[in-house]
Amino acid sequence: EIRGLPFCSEVVRPTNQHVEIPQQMSLHEAKLGDDVNLTYVKNNAEFSYWYKLNFGYLLETVAKGTYGRISLSGQFNNSRFSATKVGHVYSLIIRNVSKEDEATYLCHAGSVYEPEFINGTILAVKDPKTQLKSVTVKQTPDMESVKLGDTMTLQCSLLSKNENDTDQCPDEDKVHWFKGGSESHPGVIYHGSLRNKEDGRCDYSLSKTVTNSSDAGTYYCAVVTCSEILFGEGTKVVTSTAVLVTLLIFSVLVNFGLIVSRKKKPTCEQSKGTVVHHISITPHLCVYTLIV
Repeated sequence: EIRGLPFCSEVVRPTNQHVEIPQQMSLHEAKLGDDVNLTYVKNNAEFSYWYKLNFGYLLETVAKGTYGRISLSGQFNNSRFSATKVGHVYSLIIRNVSKEDEATYLCHAGSVYEPEFINGTILAVKDPKTQLKSVTVKQTPDMESVKLGDTMTLQCSLLSKNENDTDQCPDEDKVHWFKGGSESHPGVIYHGSLRNKEDGRCDYSLSKTVTNSSDAGTYYCAVVTCSEILFGEGTKVVTSTAVLVTLLIFSVLVNFGLIVSRKKKPTCEQSKGTVVHHISITPHLCVYTLIV
C-alpha cells in the first residue's frame, strides 16, 4: 500500500485521440506466509502483463502472455508465483507471501491499438510477531464535515513511547494517504506534508479541496517506518449535502412517529336499545356492564 503510486491508463485510438482515464488502486492486506490471489477481468485481450512496482524503483515484469498463454519472467519464475487465465479472468497467485513481496502490482492488457492498465493492487504484508510496537499511528479527527468548495485538513500522527524518536521521523515520501471505497473503486493515493516534530510524535497533514460529493469517504494514512507499514484508523469525510440529506430523513421519521403517537384513542359507542350501567375504557378495549 505504502509503496504504490497513483497511475493512469492511456488509451491511444486510431483517430489520434489521446484519452487519459484516472484509475484507482485497491489495498490488499495479507499476513506473513499467506497465499495471495490478485485478479482482473478483461475480454478479448491480445496480450497481458503483470508488473511489480516498488516505491523508488522501476517496474519489474512478473508475467507476460499473448492470447491466453502466460509465462513468468526472471526471478518470479519459481514455485511461489503462478499466473493463469480462466475465461476472461486473469490471476496472479503468490504463495507463502513475504515482506519482499510487499509492493504495488499492476495489470496491463488489451490490444495493440488499445492497451490499458486494468487494475492496480497495493499488497501490504503484516508480520504477526511484530504486532506489539512502541510506535503507533493516530488520525484526527474521526469524522470531518466539509462544504463543497472548502478545503479539508486531516492529520496523521506517529506516536512513540520514546520522546527522542522525533529525530527519526520518516520523510514525507514515506507517508501516504489513500481514500477507501467500494470494490469497483477501491482507493487513490495522496501525499501530504510534515507539520510538526516534538515530544515523541511526528505530525503529518493532508489538505485537499472538496470539489464534489465523490470526495466523501474514509481517508487512511499509512507510514513506512523500520521496514514496517503502520496504518491509521481512518477519518470519515462527509459533505454538507450528505449531512443535510441525513438530517432531513431523520426529521421526517421523527415527525411521522409523532403523528402516529398522537392519534385519538378509540372511543366506545353506547349500544342502542340497551341500558348501560358502567363503561370501562382502556386504549384498545371497551367493556360494558349491562343491567338485565
